[in-house]
This record gives sequence, structure tokens and C-alpha cells, in this order.
Amino acid sequence: MSFEIMLLQLTKGFGQTCLIFFLTLVFSLPLGMVVYFGRVCRLKPVSWLVKIYISIMRGTPLMLQLLVWYFAPFYLWGMNIGGYKLTAIIIGCSLNYAAYFAEIYRSGIESIPQGQYEAAALLGYSRQQTFFKIVLPQVVKIVLPSVTNEVITLVKDTSLVYALSYVEMFAVAKQIAAAQTTVLPFFIAGVFYYIFNYVVAGMMELFEKRLNYYR
Repeated sequence: MSFEIMLLQLTKGFGQTCLIFFLTLVFSLPLGMVVYFGRVCRLKPVSWLVKIYISIMRGTPLMLQLLVWYFAPFYLWGMNIGGYKLTAIIIGCSLNYAAYFAEIYRSGIESIPQGQYEAAALLGYSRQQTFFKIVLPQVVKIVLPSVTNEVITLVKDTSLVYALSYVEMFAVAKQIAAAQTTVLPFFIAGVFYYIFNYVVAGMMELFEKRLNYYR
């Protein structure tokens, strides 16, 4: 196999990697806020259930979670999972990362001084107005470095979906390496991952600089 054909096949696989990355990010970022609200809910049963969910998501391997999400519908309900693979991947990755984002959001929100809530109440702000107009803009700045780390990790974690035999870049590299008995596809894939992470980190850094209002 020529280098050009190898590069073309890896590029197609990279497209699937990008798809998994962006869909996971689109779903997990807002879902993390929903999980946070459940985590701090005053209804104890809801709070306990969310805490258990976060503990499971953070305490078990993502690859194991992906396998459960993919095979469970078949073994539990006899569901035809032929076209379910990408859905299982997005569900598994999104729920896993939402748990991490929820804890990041919680650390950021809890770092806001209580005095700001009291000042907002004196000014006549409702709890919703206080959160969205005063707390949330500050939290975004506070948690952005931690969110960036998770986003970079997500780029690399997309390679775990090979466990479901989903054809993304790492799976393609593995197939070519096995067929051609060469490690070159892994080196090329590594370059793709590095460049992708470099671009993502650069974009997050630019976003972080734009939020530095006082510099």
C-alpha cells in the first residue's frame, strides 16, 4: 500500500473521529450543567441518584461503559443493534463526560463568594437572574482551563471506540498496520491526534484570552 492511499484512508477515519468528538462535546457540555443541578438538588433522592451516577461514570473505564451501552439493549431486550453503534458511542461518551463537566461546574460555582449572592438579593435580582447574569459569566472564566483539559482528553478518548469495531482513525490505523505489518499508520495517526489537540488547545486559549476582561 502506497503512502498516499494510507494517508487517504486515515483521513477518512479522522472524519469519523471528528464527528464523535464534536457530537460528544455538543451533548456533554450542557448535560453537565443539568447533572450539576441534580447534584445540588434539595430533594435528597435526586441528589443521591446523581451522586451515584457521577461516581459510576468517573469510577469505571469509558471503554467498559461503551461496551455496556452497545450490548445491553441486545441482551436485555433483544434489540437489533445493527445500526445502533454510533448512537451507543455518543450516548456513552456524552454521559461519561457530562459527569466530569458537572464536577468542574460545581467547583467553579462554589468558588463564587456568598457575598455576591447577598448583594444580588439586595438589588432585587431573582435566583435565576443572579445565576445567569452574575454567577455564570464568572464561572465560565474560572472553569475554562479545567474544561480545556477535559476537551483535550476527549480527543484522545475517541480512540477507545475501536472496542465496538467502529471505523474511526485509530481503528483504520490498526487495520492497516496489521495488514501491512508496519507501525507507520500509528505514527501518522499520532500526528493527526497531535495536530487536532494543538488546534483545540489553541482555540480554547484564544477563547480564554477573550474572557480576560481586565487585562
